[in-house]
Amino acid sequence: MEPQRLRVSIASAQSGSAEGYEALFEEYGPRLYGYFFRAVGNDHDAEDLLGEMMLRLVKQLGKYDDRGRFEPWLFRVAANMVRDRIRRRKSRGPSISLSAEDNSGRSMADQLPGESEPVDAAMLAGEASGHLQRALSVLDDKTRETILLRYFSQMSFKELAEVFQCPIGTVLARVHRGLKALREAMVKT
Repeated sequence: MEPQRLRVSIASAQSGSAEGYEALFEEYGPRLYGYFFRAVGNDHDAEDLLGEMMLRLVKQLGKYDDRGRFEPWLFRVAANMVRDRIRRRKSRGPSISLSAEDNSGRSMADQLPGESEPVDAAMLAGEASGHLQRALSVLDDKTRETILLRYFSQMSFKELAEVFQCPIGTVLARVHRGLKALREAMVKT
């Protein structure tokens, strides 16, 4: 979204206009969903986080001081939400997922009766997504967040430096090391 249109949308939303919020959600919703999906690993939690993000945006946008740094602010809020979700998940212990595979490589969802067999393309996409998700889980939290924001939310290195409140060189090094570790993990898994 061009800067002038973004400022207008933010000001409109801050004044309570539904059109302002709608413009922001249309622009950033897909990128936020992509970030959430890769960060938590499943559609349900990603959709839940996106809905929660929309509510937070409505509540917190009034406090936002527009200095042309909306995107880093927005994704900092999103990253904090993901961290909170992961902490809560760890404190609750493991959960059972219908997509989790048993020893034979079949998920619980595969074992449920259905009217038709899954499409091969969907299975292959699911396998690739699972492979990437497992590789991402090998990375430490900060590196994983940086990689997800950079490549799944299309944030620039400068914006990442603002989100993480660190020098751009630190972000560049973290991304470089993260991609190297991710490549190695993809080969191993």
